[in-house]
Amino acid sequence: MIPFNLEESIDILERTPEILSVMLNGLPEQWLKSNEGENTWSPYDIVGHYIYGEKTDWIVRTKIILSTSENKRFEPFDRFAQFDEDQNTPISELIAEFKILREKNLNILKSFELTNTDLIKKGTHPELGDVTLQELLSAWVVHDLAHLAQINRVMAKQYKTHVGVWQAYMSILSQ
Repeated sequence: MIPFNLEESIDILERTPEILSVMLNGLPEQWLKSNEGENTWSPYDIVGHYIYGEKTDWIVRTKIILSTSENKRFEPFDRFAQFDEDQNTPISELIAEFKILREKNLNILKSFELTNTDLIKKGTHPELGDVTLQELLSAWVVHDLAHLAQINRVMAKQYKTHVGVWQAYMSILSQ
């Protein structure tokens, strides 16, 4: 494991919109809207989830932790809110919106000029209890990476039966 580093975390978070753009823009709808079965997410759903997080989660919770308020309790996060949005918005528009929101949020994060003292400040997650700012920011990075891996897995599984005997060598297909 490597130690937490804010600048390196921001470097990863800055790349996610471009990765999504290169991976998904221009693909046929069947690649974007296919999932792994009932109650699973498609790449399209995941992009919507990223957008909702940018609007309601990471920076909102960072501000709560850094505030002078005694109430540091986070609002619950609706992990399925993207399904309430227009499901016909082109992926290119969703990725563009995500990119704008992410840039704005990272600029806000950088403007805080966080110190080591800030990173140990706490907020209260409605299910998990007390969390530090460092844990929140680390979770933001891991959340991005986890959903990028999920997109890859979902897309790979669309060809699961087509790879034939190579399925034995493709561990992503059995996850």
